[in-house]
Amino acid sequence: MSVKSICCIGAGYVGGPTCSVIAYKCPDIKVTVVDLSKERISQWNSDVLPIFEPGLDDIVKSVRNKNLFFSTDINPAINDADLIFICVNTPTKSYGLGKGRAADLKYIESAARMIANVSAQSKIVVEKSTVPVKAAESISNILRANQKPGVKYQVLSNPEFLAEGTAVKDLLNPDRVLIGGEQNQEGQQAIAALASVYMHWVPKDNVITMNTWSSELSKLAANAFLAQRISSINAMSAVCEYTGADVSEVAHAVGMDSRIGNKFLKASVGFGGSCFQKDVLNLVYLCECLNLPEVAVYWQQVININEYQRRRFANRIIECLFNTVTNKKIAIFGFAFKKDTGDTRESAAIYVVKYLLEEGAQIRIYDPKVETDQVFRELTHPSISDNPEKVRDLVTVCDDPYKAAEDTYAVVICTEWDEFIRYDYKRLYDNMLKPAYVFDGRLILDHQSLMDIGFHVETIGKRLTRTNVHRPFVASN
Repeated sequence: MSVKSICCIGAGYVGGPTCSVIAYKCPDIKVTVVDLSKERISQWNSDVLPIFEPGLDDIVKSVRNKNLFFSTDINPAINDADLIFICVNTPTKSYGLGKGRAADLKYIESAARMIANVSAQSKIVVEKSTVPVKAAESISNILRANQKPGVKYQVLSNPEFLAEGTAVKDLLNPDRVLIGGEQNQEGQQAIAALASVYMHWVPKDNVITMNTWSSELSKLAANAFLAQRISSINAMSAVCEYTGADVSEVAHAVGMDSRIGNKFLKASVGFGGSCFQKDVLNLVYLCECLNLPEVAVYWQQVININEYQRRRFANRIIECLFNTVTNKKIAIFGFAFKKDTGDTRESAAIYVVKYLLEEGAQIRIYDPKVETDQVFRELTHPSISDNPEKVRDLVTVCDDPYKAAEDTYAVVICTEWDEFIRYDYKRLYDNMLKPAYVFDGRLILDHQSLMDIGFHVETIGKRLTRTNVHRPFVASN
């Protein structure tokens, strides 16, 4: 099989960057990214892309309208393609069976039915969205039940392992590319066809093939293992605060063990993003469905610790501000779930702000890449607030960090943006109410310098030497 034309259904965080890099590295392949959203496609065709990723602008502009196209004209793109990526959203179900844990596959199903309705010749269909194990089987069943005479399908699993903020780097130099497919002749041919696309730039040894279900589970397992490491070090951070240990020193010592390694051992206010929580919850639901309750409870605890860390951090803010934040102005620095991205999905900042709003705080938010509308969409979502008007009354989004901090009681670091390290904290201090607090939820600031200025500094996982008596984080319901 030879791939000359690719269609990607879904112009989001996965489909857009992935297909841009494929077009960039495979000039002989026509790549068309389609989406129902006219606004999103318009942004991909403009000078301001709908997502921020370092290096993405240059790649898109170098190949757009050459062999990379963004369109809302979906049917022709599907019909003309040899290979179709399904890169649609798979959110956690908010209703019905599996609510709060299972993945909602309605967009996956819709894409599969669209492919079956439109296709006039055989296709390779590739699930790239994060899906439950055996979702490919469901896609195959839909396609084969609706296939036209002479049209055949091979369904592959090709999970993405992109870290937002480094997505382009991850795509250009992946540590592995997983491709799962049926273990028969037709399946192996389809796997080889997709592998040949990646091998335009990825070494052959880094392209790993396996059966479909192993590929699907590998995605969930990888994110679950990474989330587990974060929750493990965050659980240790609570112990560190009570004992006088320094969580950074503990993490360094643990990370020096070659059996463990030092990645994802950075204590913080908690993990966020589109994948970790969703995938771990998906794994919990899978274990429950397989009648493995002990395994389900084990992985659920990874989520529980993450929620505990967010609440613990917010409680510490309230406690330090004399056990009340009602009508007190608090500056939140960072609303994205991590630096170098504008993505706010499951950001720790959302939950910290939620808890402070429940106590009546007045919140000022600054983030260099998150738009005002996105902030309010997150904070007024029914799962976060049942009173949107209250949110709009108490929250102000600022375009300047110094303005955000004026007349506030505290600055709270929720995202590890590099620019936060370089601010003039003496200027911030001079314009804040006293005592002025800094709560470093990402362990990125020079705490001694802040205390020398006059700040009361609270952080995660260690005690700081200062004149006021330290009271460790206390979790409360």
